[in-house]
This record gives sequence, C-alpha cells and structure tokens, in this order.
Amino acid sequence: MNGATISADIISYTSLSEYDKRNIENNIKDLLIELTEKYKRDGFFGRIVQGDYIECAVKSSRNALRIALILKTFIKSLELKNTSNKKGIKYFKEHAIRLAVAVAPLTTIDPSNGIIDGEAIYMSGRAIKDYSTSNKNKIIIKNTMFFCSQNEYIYEQFDTIFSLLDTIISRCSAKQCRIIYLKLLGLNENEISEKLKKNQSTINQHSTAAGWHSIYKSVKYFEKNIEYAI
Repeated sequence: MNGATISADIISYTSLSEYDKRNIENNIKDLLIELTEKYKRDGFFGRIVQGDYIECAVKSSRNALRIALILKTFIKSLELKNTSNKKGIKYFKEHAIRLAVAVAPLTTIDPSNGIIDGEAIYMSGRAIKDYSTSNKNKIIIKNTMFFCSQNEYIYEQFDTIFSLLDTIISRCSAKQCRIIYLKLLGLNENEISEKLKKNQSTINQHSTAAGWHSIYKSVKYFEKNIEYAI
C-alpha cells in the first residue's frame, strides 16, 4: 500500500539556545497532536526524535505536501529568544527545517508502539541523512524541500513544484509564515484576523506578499493529482 512519509530536521539546531530548543520542541509536539486529530481518518502519526528530527507518516499521500508545508511554516513562524548574529540563527530564520516527502509503499503505521515501516520512511530518511552527511563540515543551504518516489514520472512531475515552493517559503517572514500556516490549516482571513487580532486587510497584504496564491495552487494540484499519478 502506498502512503507518504515526511522526514525533517531542524536547521542549525546546535546554534539555538537551550530555551529556544525546548520551546521549539514543545511547540512541535503540540502541532503534531493537532495534526493527529485533524488527519485522524488518514491515520496520521508524527513524532520528534532526539529533539531536532521529525518523522511523520500518513496513509493517504494526498495530504503529504500540505502537512509538510504546515510543519515548515509553523516552525519558521516561531519567535527566537536568542537573537544573536550567529550564522546558524540566520539560516534557521530563513529555512527553519529541511524536509523530504516520500510517496512509496508504507506497510505499518503503529503509534501505540512507535512504529513506522515501509519503503517510504526509508526513502525520506535517507534523503535527509545523505544531505546532512555531505554537509556536516560546512553550512551550505541550497535546497530544503525534497520529493522522493520510486516512480521516475511521479518524481519529475512533483520535484519541480517542491523546489519552487522551497524558494517561495524561504523568502517569507515569520509573520507571513504564521498566516500561511493558518491558511493551510483551513482558516479563512476573517478567522485569522480574529485569532491574530489584526485587521483583515493586513492579513490579506501579508498573504499576498507571501505568495499564497501560488502556494495554494501548488497544494491543490498535488492533492488532485498525486494519487492518480501513482
């Protein structure tokens, strides 16, 4: 059975203060609980491993890109207490996490025993590990969103979309990412306005400047075509 996995690591984790590490970790745990409830019908399971590594699995590949973008924009929207000029802090603020989405056979999602098994989790995990290993002695951030598939046609169809979205999100501010994150969860601009206590016109301006229209079209295209492409 094909499903989808997301493997992600927090960029420049070692450059963060202990306070920021714990704050980010606690916020991610809360987000994973929210996603577990939201995508219960799709069998979503997400966890943090060793503080800076995230693994998610979902039976339906349809929601994989949306969930990946929710993770990325949410973490990028978090405020840091440590505002030093360290290079690592700059890279975290720009990219937040590096992630790989794999659409491939997924044999087991067992939250009670903490098991995710199948080719999908190995593919997404290898993509992150290979990148981290090849760059362990220097910080070079070129790409932070990767798509993996055993099917070359599927890979070519969606890899370009991931690259374009990567560029768009990297240019978004933390405030813009907060709005994109809430829109990806399904909130409209009036609801976001009430939640953030900002004028609806301000929400719309931030949304437009962040490239929401292109993000939305890409997500809808993925949702419509990924399961037909398999």
